[in-house]
Amino acid sequence: MKLELAKRNAVEIITEEELAAALERRPRGYIGYEPSGLVHVGWLVWMFKVADLVEAGVDFTILEASWHAYINDKLGGDMELIRESARLVREYMRSLGMPVEKIKFVDAEEIASDEKYWALVLGVAKSSSLARIRRALTIMGRRAEEAEIDASKLIYPAMQVADIFYLRLDIALGGLDQRKAHMLARDVAERAELRRLYSRLMGEELKKPVAIHTPIITGLQGAERMGGGEVDELYAEVKMSKSKPETAIFLHDPPELIEEKLRKAYCPARVIEQNPVIEINKYVLAARGNYRLEVDRPAKYGGPVTFTDVREMEAAYARGELHPLDLKAATARALTELLRPVRALAERGDVREIIERVSRSVTR
Repeated sequence: MKLELAKRNAVEIITEEELAAALERRPRGYIGYEPSGLVHVGWLVWMFKVADLVEAGVDFTILEASWHAYINDKLGGDMELIRESARLVREYMRSLGMPVEKIKFVDAEEIASDEKYWALVLGVAKSSSLARIRRALTIMGRRAEEAEIDASKLIYPAMQVADIFYLRLDIALGGLDQRKAHMLARDVAERAELRRLYSRLMGEELKKPVAIHTPIITGLQGAERMGGGEVDELYAEVKMSKSKPETAIFLHDPPELIEEKLRKAYCPARVIEQNPVIEINKYVLAARGNYRLEVDRPAKYGGPVTFTDVREMEAAYARGELHPLDLKAATARALTELLRPVRALAERGDVREIIERVSRSVTR
């Protein structure tokens, strides 16, 4: 039961055997995210996965990666606004029924104040080649050549790996676009020099983290056929992004805007792969195991139909039995209902003020 919960909605686990062994005890898990502005429905994928892992008995930490957001030029480097964005994410999670009282939230500033952390950052850097670090810049949505403009970008991958080691983790959770950081952590965890440093600093043995990767929801505009390259890099380029509002549905969007965005969304008939409307159903609406999609259509097109299994919906769509416009309309209604608590929260004066300040910063 624990293993099935931990595996639900994951596209990759490295390795499943290690995950099963970790769940035999009370493992420590984490996800780190940059408090970097507006929250879109793609974030619900990792939020729901966190809830699964907590239910599976994982002692879970969410790292509010404030310094990482600063390095990555988010919100104009305004640290107070970055902190407010982090508080907003907590409130969103609470409104959606996430078990926030069972989760430890850690601001990156807390761990950055410990000299042991920076010793680990240097240890990871010494255990990695410059080429490997540059290739890992895709974890922050950056290309390798951007380090030529701002050398602080090169610190980021080593920091993310050091986060995992400093927090003494057994499990690292992230989207598929975080794969390079997790694989770097697993690789350098075997380096003898780093293991000795870690033992001296932390007083225990360095663990190789299990990596759980969640799917990435394609942006509403869809994606051109992806060419060659590594899968984590390719998906990082086509995912929903708050910096491209036309690609994303935000948690506070009103019903009419959700309907409008989905009506315009890329959703070719019979196509399942890289179809953002299908992905919202599969990875958001069905993520918690209580899927229900009510399609209201005229009798001449088959009449109303209700799907309680997302695989049956996918199969019907692939056979051409479900029209894209009907799928979009039904998805808009279901998503609007799911996000009702967030919209109510967004009407609160202090929350609305944060959203407006963040919106101004993101669009500048």
